[in-house]
Amino acid sequence: MRIRIVDAFSSRPFAGNPAGVLLLDAFPDDAWMQSVAAEVNHAETAFAHPLPAGGDADWALRWFTPTTEVAMCGHATLATAHVLRSTGTTHGPVRFATRSGILVATPNEDGSLTLDFPTAPLTEEPVPDGLAQALGARPLSVRDTGPSVGDLLVELPDERTVLDLAPDLRALGLHSARGIIATAPAEDPARGYDFVSRCFFPNVGVAEDPVTGSAHTALAPFWAERLGRTDLTGLQASARTGLVRVAVRGGRTLLTGTAVTVIDGDLNTRP
Repeated sequence: MRIRIVDAFSSRPFAGNPAGVLLLDAFPDDAWMQSVAAEVNHAETAFAHPLPAGGDADWALRWFTPTTEVAMCGHATLATAHVLRSTGTTHGPVRFATRSGILVATPNEDGSLTLDFPTAPLTEEPVPDGLAQALGARPLSVRDTGPSVGDLLVELPDERTVLDLAPDLRALGLHSARGIIATAPAEDPARGYDFVSRCFFPNVGVAEDPVTGSAHTALAPFWAERLGRTDLTGLQASARTGLVRVAVRGGRTLLTGTAVTVIDGDLNTRP
């Protein structure tokens, strides 16, 4: 069984967010997929299989962290679309049937891929007691991102505060279903990005996610409203870093990035 490791939201190896990708004939037992995801031990491993022609979607797609299945994952979707395109399995847009509905990945002439995801609904909330202590910084505002994303989006005063975060992950896990998206405006937009973020997901076994597509479905509308533009670029300032180009189109958010395959090998076990 073929397995690939793809660095998503990066044009070079060893940056962006790595994801495992397995193309299958059908979904195996959930426990087997969870065991593979734990063995791969990246933020997500994607499992996909083709669907009959003529339906609403071309491929079925699921995502697992090392500890649980998740409802939405941007970087592993990008990684899966990259594998389908780079292997010649598909040539145009691909429609994925997922727990978050139909998600479309469209190849671009420059080699990038654009994902069409639902825009996260943002609801402003009071800053929860204990969040500032857990994060190690005082939030300016907090927004719930809805059930599909499952995070708290936390606005911080500046880029340096985001970069310097060293949160108490156990305490952070008390404040949302999945985790925390910390964000601030770019210190210098001339560097090629409009806002920065870091994402901590202790409740799904991911201490800090390198580059999070799903988080940008919440970051995009938040910063579009603040900055007065619908087309923006976000820098996720993890140790690996990655850039995500976003475009808010009402109820949909477009996420554009590149990917590179770094490992292509055989998985020596079957369900």
